[in-house]
Amino acid sequence: MRDDLATAARPARPPQNNIPQSKEQRERLLDIIRNYVRSERPTGPLSIEELKEHCSNVLKLAKLAPQYHDYTAVLVNNEVWRDIVAAIPYEKRLLLLPKCLRDPDNCQGELDEFGLICNHCGSCVIDELQNQAERLGYAVLVAEGSPIVTSLIESGKVEAVIGVSCLSVLEQVFPYMSAGAIPGIAIPLLQDGCANTSVDIDWVWNAIWENSADETRRLNLEELRRKVDSWFTPESLEPLLGPADDQTKKLAIDWLAKAGKRWRPFLAVCAYRAIKGDNEEQPGGELMQVAIAIECFHKASLIHDDIEDGDKQRYDEETMHVKYGVPIALNVGDFLLGEGYRLLAEANTSGDVRAAMLRVAAEGHRDLCLGQGKELSWLRSGGPLSSDEVIEIYEKKTSPAFAVALNLGAILAGGAEELAGVFKQYSDALGAAYQIKDDIDDFDVHNFKVERGMIRPSLLLAAAYERAEDAGKAAIDLLWRRDSTCRGTVDIGAILEKLRIRTMASAAMESYKSKAIGSLVALSNPSLKGLLRRVVAKIFNDIDVMSCCNDYQAGHVRGGESS
Repeated sequence: MRDDLATAARPARPPQNNIPQSKEQRERLLDIIRNYVRSERPTGPLSIEELKEHCSNVLKLAKLAPQYHDYTAVLVNNEVWRDIVAAIPYEKRLLLLPKCLRDPDNCQGELDEFGLICNHCGSCVIDELQNQAERLGYAVLVAEGSPIVTSLIESGKVEAVIGVSCLSVLEQVFPYMSAGAIPGIAIPLLQDGCANTSVDIDWVWNAIWENSADETRRLNLEELRRKVDSWFTPESLEPLLGPADDQTKKLAIDWLAKAGKRWRPFLAVCAYRAIKGDNEEQPGGELMQVAIAIECFHKASLIHDDIEDGDKQRYDEETMHVKYGVPIALNVGDFLLGEGYRLLAEANTSGDVRAAMLRVAAEGHRDLCLGQGKELSWLRSGGPLSSDEVIEIYEKKTSPAFAVALNLGAILAGGAEELAGVFKQYSDALGAAYQIKDDIDDFDVHNFKVERGMIRPSLLLAAAYERAEDAGKAAIDLLWRRDSTCRGTVDIGAILEKLRIRTMASAAMESYKSKAIGSLVALSNPSLKGLLRRVVAKIFNDIDVMSCCNDYQAGHVRGGESS
């Protein structure tokens, strides 16, 4: 675990002015382009004149200024080639990464005439991208461009190229790709200049994993998530839970309908859709029943957690036990647990499937209680936790619920039991990353709530304690022990800032996200593999930020190719 914390996150800067500034805007443009290409069906290779015409049409549809033409051109060209690239075996593809993805301060790789030889030190995203691409069968080259690329294509060993680069480089390369009719997908860096640049990392994973055998790769995950969310209105819940004819039912239904991210039922639906091969746009029936059961379990755990943790607010309002008292809150939580098991037991499927789902739910319930118990036991004794101990608590508290959701969706779809092992690895990594993200988002060095004894397991605090010295370490120790005398003696926020703890935690989160994606290589179902990889991007929906060298802009380009 401590190796995961070794990589510092890189400083971000806004995208350059000819690239849409937000991820939401870029995703919207990509959706418009995909619909346009699906409708107009342009055929590659496109000439520059054809590409300009298509880009002008897209910019009008998107109501975007001409300044986004070059960026749009790259995305249009990608979509023209996407289906062809997806049909080419992984072992016939080349992944071309720029050297500026490396962290020059910590990189242990070597540069030769062909590019960077990665030493797998883990200091940048190159290690994970190269490792997973090679496991799929790719040839990987870390260089802005090289004669070896041409020789690989001419030899027939490479039939498609996935490339990451600056817009300025992609503009230089396009005529060569077009003239050679080489299928490719290019992911633009969000800034030229190769200094503290960034990339939409989920777009890189999408391109690497493109596979025509994945029947779900065109599935709109946002629409699917909205559909799942629509199942949790009081009107949708009543047919399954019955009318809210007493206080307990009313409180339970209201609690289920409250705001929430619904990731767990969404995961179950994704697993079901991928395994079942069900292309129906309006899933429901027993799948809806299982998804609601999963949310019953989750919402019950939140009620109980809030009591155990002494939390006063959730969803920007009073928690159940604060508003109605602990006895009523406990009873509503227990009722939701019972409803979850009832919904599984009454699902319209075979007895064997119902029994398997009940077993998985019960085992997951047990595991979550053990994870919560580990944290409660620590709360009684106090004292510092190591980074490894915090991650173990994160995994035990969060990961089982993700695994249960995936397994229930798979079981309902008739999936094989051997998926459970991959689901566990995926969920362990996803759960750790999810909790680290919450830790980063919620951690406030100026509001520790020490007087209420509410310091919880925190990766940031654990990493700071492991790295601090003398007075700083002593102050963090008092904080771990919920001793209010730590206030006013040492600026703990300054300690965390000096040690770059937030950036270390961000790097750890990225590492666990990559581990979740990497675990999917073992899956044989391309639809399940592709969909669960996209789910990681959907949950975190962020960009990867990296420090860069100045290879291209420093003049390492000769005769149309960069070194």
